[in-house]
Amino acid sequence: MDDIAGQLLLAFEGHQVEQIRQALDDGASAALPVRGKRPLDWLLGEYTRSDRLGDCIRLLLDRGATLDDPVLMPVLLDDGAAVAAAVRVSPSLLQHRTSLRSAFTPLIGATLLHVAAEYGNLNAARALIEAGADVNATAAVDEHGLNGQTPLFHTVNSHANRSAPIMRLLLDAGAHADIRLAGITWGKGYEWETAMFDVSPISYAQMGLLPQVHRTESDIYANLSLLLAAAGRVVPPLENLPNRYLRR
Repeated sequence: MDDIAGQLLLAFEGHQVEQIRQALDDGASAALPVRGKRPLDWLLGEYTRSDRLGDCIRLLLDRGATLDDPVLMPVLLDDGAAVAAAVRVSPSLLQHRTSLRSAFTPLIGATLLHVAAEYGNLNAARALIEAGADVNATAAVDEHGLNGQTPLFHTVNSHANRSAPIMRLLLDAGAHADIRLAGITWGKGYEWETAMFDVSPISYAQMGLLPQVHRTESDIYANLSLLLAAAGRVVPPLENLPNRYLRR
């Protein structure tokens, strides 16, 4: 059974829907804990961000998984129409707070817009912003005074730069590019956990160049240029991209 569980977790890493289905058909459970965590928690916490996440979630739910916070469902599925409909019925959802394990920027005491930004779910983010979500809402601050980030922080160094369109959407809607935090604990609980101090969206974007963050240099500097301009700062010529020293 452990081999089947490993097969399931491996399929989660790349949001490989058919491999997940095969693992479930082979006897893996969609509901019972695997190595201390439920399968859906593994899926949501891991580091891949893609359009296939919704299909993976639906498959697990069809096989008996449950979501601790059902309010998140349309956001995680990137169903903009469902998000808009839910907020029309319950406007208080715009202030709803939730927590999820995240391989990158923390999702503790986060709004639905934080969640949409972290997973790169553009349809959900757009629906929330159009419904009046606060683009400068802050997540929870931990016992050390770290975190408290706005949704923008989740977009500036995202996996495969998936959240860049949401970054632009947030900036157009008035997100502050010059807010400063005491720090963020990136990858909390993972072996790549890194405490990053005195961060703004600009400096946090540049931290995508750290080796443990695994982001693409051209993407990071494109995001930096946009953020600098949004903060009213001069965007200097970036003449050494890609970095010649690193290409030797």
